[in-house]
Amino acid sequence: MGDLHVSSKREPTVSLIGVVDDDKSVRDALDSLVRSAGYHCAVFPSAEAFLNSGSLDATDCMVLDVRMPGLSGLDLQRKIRSMNYGTPIIFVTGHADDAARARALRDGARAFLSKPFSEDALLGAIRSALQPTMP
Repeated sequence: MGDLHVSSKREPTVSLIGVVDDDKSVRDALDSLVRSAGYHCAVFPSAEAFLNSGSLDATDCMVLDVRMPGLSGLDLQRKIRSMNYGTPIIFVTGHADDAARARALRDGARAFLSKPFSEDALLGAIRSALQPTMP
């Protein structure tokens, strides 16, 4: 993944975006998009793989698929919150589900995008999610 810390030349820190999606083609596309926008990206095929990676502390924003085998994106969101992490979460889904959308947003998701979504929509959601929130 490379060095994610500020260099001695005082360059700005580059945010790490974690992508969790069980579809490899979606992971690859999101990885390419996120990196093209200047962010670091780490991709995972499942919520369990992400949790076992030790990457949570370094992750600045997450892009989660709603429906995945094992722990769903909504389950992962709940788990992260129960661990007292405030990592901003953006959900992406290929299954429009008003109940899932309402639950995700109620539980603090910053955005909920239906596939297919535009590159601008996702990058705008990431930029917004990385902005500090007001108390």
